[in-house]
Amino acid sequence: MPASRSPHRGAEPAPRSRIFWPLFLIGFGAALAVIVSSLPASVITHVLPPSVRAEDFSGNLWHGSAGRISFDARDAGALEWQLHPAALLGMAVAADLHWVKVGFVIDAAVKIDRRGLDLHGVKGGGPIQDLQDLGVAAGWRGTAEVSFSELKGDLTKPLTAVGVVHVSNLTSAQIAGGANLGGYELRLDESAVDPDGNVTAHLVDTGGPLELQTLVHFSSKERTGMLTGAVRDRPDAPADLRSQIDSLAQLRGRDPQGRIPLDLEFRF
Repeated sequence: MPASRSPHRGAEPAPRSRIFWPLFLIGFGAALAVIVSSLPASVITHVLPPSVRAEDFSGNLWHGSAGRISFDARDAGALEWQLHPAALLGMAVAADLHWVKVGFVIDAAVKIDRRGLDLHGVKGGGPIQDLQDLGVAAGWRGTAEVSFSELKGDLTKPLTAVGVVHVSNLTSAQIAGGANLGGYELRLDESAVDPDGNVTAHLVDTGGPLELQTLVHFSSKERTGMLTGAVRDRPDAPADLRSQIDSLAQLRGRDPQGRIPLDLEFRF
């Protein structure tokens, strides 16, 4: 039987559209990177909320810094950033951040898109008294270490918070004559934030004159917090601290293990 004379068909050429779009995206990304790198760092002032003010700029929009930042007219330190222009293709802003407030330093990676704010790899720390301009731990002294694997929120409330804040050598002039109160940890796990944006964290001691086992509940809507749990002074606690704990026990009493129940509300 004679061989078939049907012509041999080779591989069909790829449609033009399949070739065009990757090349277009590469070209567009390169052009975008050039534009971003040519804009001065001060351009970010046009996208800051009214409560935030930035000054003393250096560098460009891609890799720049603001030497002075204020939030609600309070000194908020300085910020350095490095953008990832590729995120702009997805209608998002992504950057590595380096924030400094006197001796307190935080590094983090941030992404902002239509769904909200996403921070991860948040690490750093320093003297907590350097944050007093921002209303944090006013009147207290000590050293804090911050480590969060994930922080997420939309425009109205937190969505996820996983991490630890460790404070050591904590003191206050109003407690036990400024004696060292030891160390404490604020721990947040995957279930810390509920669907309404309320946050529950574990606050425990890591050694020192006080034994503390508490839960801290934060209401994002009411902007209030509630600390519940128990505290007990250890045998080596300073005399001034034991006296203050005894005064608290007269008001609240002690359980069979000598612990004093705590139920304190605060506003933030």
